[in-house]
Amino acid sequence: MATYLLLLIIAASAFSTLNADISIDCGSSESYSSDDYSIGWVGDDLYIQHGESVELQSSKAIYQPMATLRIFTDRKKNCYNIDSEKGSKVLVRAYFFYGNYDGKSSPPKFDLHFDGNHWITVETSADQLVYYEAIYVTKTDTISVCVAQTFPNMFPFISAIEVRDLDSKMYGYSDSNRALMLRRRVAYGTKAIVRSTDDFYDRIWVPAVNGDDFTVLTSDETFIEVSLDDSPPRALFQNAFATDSTSTSIQLGTNLPTTKVPVYMNIYYSEASVLDSTQKRSLQLLVDGKVNSKPFILVYGTAGEFTLYNLTANSDTTFSLAASPDSTLPPLINALEVFTVSDELTDGTNSDDVEGLASLQDEFDVLKDWGGDPCLPSPYSWDWINCTSGSTPRVTALYLGSFGLSGVLPDFSSMTSLEIIDLHNNSLIGSIPEFLGTLPNLKQLNLAGNDLSGTIPSSISKNKKLKLTVTDNPNLCVSGKSCKTASVDTSGSGGSSSSGGRKKSKLPVILGTTIPIFVLVWVIGGVCAVLHHKRKSAAIAAGNVGQTGGANKPSGNPQAAQMQMAANNMAQNVINDFIMNVHEQQSAPEPVYNDDQQNHLEEGN
Repeated sequence: MATYLLLLIIAASAFSTLNADISIDCGSSESYSSDDYSIGWVGDDLYIQHGESVELQSSKAIYQPMATLRIFTDRKKNCYNIDSEKGSKVLVRAYFFYGNYDGKSSPPKFDLHFDGNHWITVETSADQLVYYEAIYVTKTDTISVCVAQTFPNMFPFISAIEVRDLDSKMYGYSDSNRALMLRRRVAYGTKAIVRSTDDFYDRIWVPAVNGDDFTVLTSDETFIEVSLDDSPPRALFQNAFATDSTSTSIQLGTNLPTTKVPVYMNIYYSEASVLDSTQKRSLQLLVDGKVNSKPFILVYGTAGEFTLYNLTANSDTTFSLAASPDSTLPPLINALEVFTVSDELTDGTNSDDVEGLASLQDEFDVLKDWGGDPCLPSPYSWDWINCTSGSTPRVTALYLGSFGLSGVLPDFSSMTSLEIIDLHNNSLIGSIPEFLGTLPNLKQLNLAGNDLSGTIPSSISKNKKLKLTVTDNPNLCVSGKSCKTASVDTSGSGGSSSSGGRKKSKLPVILGTTIPIFVLVWVIGGVCAVLHHKRKSAAIAAGNVGQTGGANKPSGNPQAAQMQMAANNMAQNVINDFIMNVHEQQSAPEPVYNDDQQNHLEEGN
C-alpha cells in the first residue's frame, strides 16, 4: 500500500511539472497528441487573435505541428503571451517552416524577440524546418514570443512555440540575468532524435553525422547512473563516438557565429566498457590547440559532464577532445551542448506603465491583442504608444484616436510620465476622470468626439500647462455653474473635429435667445394690461366724484393716482429685474483656459 501511494505521489508530481509546459501549434485551432513524440499540442486561439492562419499544401508528409502557420502582415511586432511563474527557469523554443505557403519560393527573414529582448534574426529555409531555443530565468509572470518585420515585403510568420519548465539547478554556471541561446545540441552514435520520451525536459538531441572518421561504441551497461544537475537523458550514454588512437582528437562542431561571443558548453561522457587495471581513458579539452582543462577520467556505467564557460569564441575557434598524456585509450564523447550567452536581459518597461496599460487592455477589448513588452526592444514598441529610451523605458504618449474604444475610462494614473493623451473620436462615456488633471507631465489631452458627460474637473480646467480639447461632446458641461455643452470649433484655428464626428447643435443657442425674449414680451404685455385697467378704473372713479359735487377739490381720485404710480413702479422694477437676470445668465463665468487652450491638438486628429 505504501509503495502504491509513493507511486501516485511521484506520478502526480511528474504530471504537475509537465502540465506547466505548453506546446502551441500556431495557425491551428485543434488540440491533439503528436504520435511522433507523444507531445500534446494545442491551437493558438487562446494566445493570439491577430494575424492570418494558413494551412500548408504539400505532397510531402509534414510533421503535423508544422502543417499550419500564422502570418502577420501589419504591426511592427506581433506577440504570443504565455503564463509562467516569475523567477522560474524555462526553455523556450520557436519553430519556423516556410513550406512555400505563399507560392513565391521566397523564404523571408525577420526578427525574433522574447520578453522584450532581441533573440535572433530568423532565416527561414525553402523546405527545411528551423527552430531556435533560449534558456533563461523569467523576470515576470508572462513569457512573450514575438516576431517583427525587419525587411520590406518579408512578412514574419511562426509555426509553433514550446515552453518547458527546467529545474533551477540546471545550467547552474550561467548568469541568471542572461540567456543561453542554443547553437547546437547533438548526440553521438544515436540513429534518431532523442527528446520527450527519453528526456524529461524535452530537449532535442540531434544525431551526429559520422563521416567514417569515428568508431561508434555501444555501452555494455544497460542502466547508466545519471546524477548530474543538468539531467541529461540516460539514452545519450548508450552510444558514443571514439577515435581509433590516442593521438587522434575529436574536433567538436560548434555552429558559432563569425563574430566573437561569450560561449557556454556542456560535454557529456561515460566509459562504454569495463576496463582492466592496465587501461585508462582520460580526456582534456583543447581550445585552438591549447589545453583548457584538467584531465577528466571516464567511469564505466556512470555519466560525467564537463562545462566550459567564461570564454569568448567564434566560428574560427577550434574545440577538440584529446587523450591526456597518461591515457591508454582514445578520446570518447556521448553528447554536446553549445550555447552563446546573451547580453544582460532587460527588466522591461517600467512596471507602473505596464500596470496602467493593463488597465486599459482590461477595459477595452480592442487593445487586448497587443502583447509582449510595450516598449522593448526598441524600436518595436506598440504602434499606439511612445516610449523613452533606456533599459527601463517609460511610456510618454497614448495615441488612441479613432481606435474604436467604447466605455468608461479606467484608472491609469500610475502612468506618471505621460505627456500626450489622444483619445479623440471614440465612444467614451461617463465623466472625465479627475486623475487626468493630476498627471505631472501631461501637456496635451484630446478628448474630442466622444460621449463624455458631466463637468470638466477643476484639476484639468485650471491647469494652465495643459492643452485641452473637449469639442464635440454634446453632454459635457464646461462649467459647474452654467451647464453649457462643448461645441465643435469650426474656425479652423486649432479645432479637433474629425471625419464622422457629430455636428454642433444650434438648438441650445436658439432656445437660449428666444425664450427670454418671449418671456420679456409677455411680462411687458401683462404690465401694460394692468396699467390700462388701473387707468380706466381711476377715470371712472374720478367721474363719479365730480358728479356728486366737489368743485372746490382737485378733479380725480388721490387714491387712484397713488395706485397708478405704484403699478408703474412695480412694472418698471419687474422689467429691470428680468433684464438683469437675463444679463447675468448670458454672462455666467466660463472655465479659465489659456489663450491657446481650447480646441487644440491638431496633430492628434
